[in-house]
Amino acid sequence: MRKPVSVAPKKKPARSFEDSPFLAVMKETHQHEDVRLPLIKKLEDILSAKVVSYFTSFGNKDAQIDNRDAEMLESMLSSEPTDKKIVLFLSSPGGQGMAAERIVNIFRAYSKNRFEVMVPHMAKSAATMICFGSSLIHMSETAELGPVDPQVPYWSKDEDEEPDWISAEEYVRSYDKLVKAASDGKAKRLEPFIQQLARYDARFIEKLRSAQKLAEDISIRLLKSSMMKAKTPVEIRKCIDVFLTQTRAISHGRMINHQEAVDCGLSIKLVDLHSPLWHTM
Repeated sequence: MRKPVSVAPKKKPARSFEDSPFLAVMKETHQHEDVRLPLIKKLEDILSAKVVSYFTSFGNKDAQIDNRDAEMLESMLSSEPTDKKIVLFLSSPGGQGMAAERIVNIFRAYSKNRFEVMVPHMAKSAATMICFGSSLIHMSETAELGPVDPQVPYWSKDEDEEPDWISAEEYVRSYDKLVKAASDGKAKRLEPFIQQLARYDARFIEKLRSAQKLAEDISIRLLKSSMMKAKTPVEIRKCIDVFLTQTRAISHGRMINHQEAVDCGLSIKLVDLHSPLWHTM
């Protein structure tokens, strides 16, 4: 009778680090290009466009739209020319209005005015201005634009502490109210008004008025040269009042959703929350 032959089990080949779950998780959390590039390519196929992804941090106040971003984006676009339309995949709390204007000019030039914006989450303040310069804004029911009225730092007590950010319009309005109350002849005593007005710098007030005019002028010019070509500047100003006027939105962080944007006359393409496009976004 033959003795049973014992066969040693075959050893499974050791999993390489490249295939490890740990590395996959690290790539996800650090937004590695291996994760992002296939998704961007899928978006390009769905949209038949060149897709550029541009995010700035909502958690870091120093990370905002500025002129360095405009230079970086032009450097990238000049190295990857395309005959297709360009869709900017944009998520940002905002930044500098003039930088937004430059970014729009760059994308229009490299796309031959076939420039669209896709908002996966929020495009606020100066990022909304970038949207104004596009020919079409892709938004879902949960995506947001926001007011573009300028914000200024305000230190209530200690200048070494982090400032509060308030609306320039709100600051100027409080100054104008005090001046009016002090000069209308109804006040029995001027001392309380003089004491309060001493906290304001008239030169700074004028700077804020200029900032308000600049934000309005950039917004109207961008819209006049894109999705609101048929309207006059006065008509555009009336259409986008909710974006420009602090008393309408009340808070700079207030959501302006797709329907409100449509009501303002913006060109919006609604992205279905159950579509392959949205899942890829």
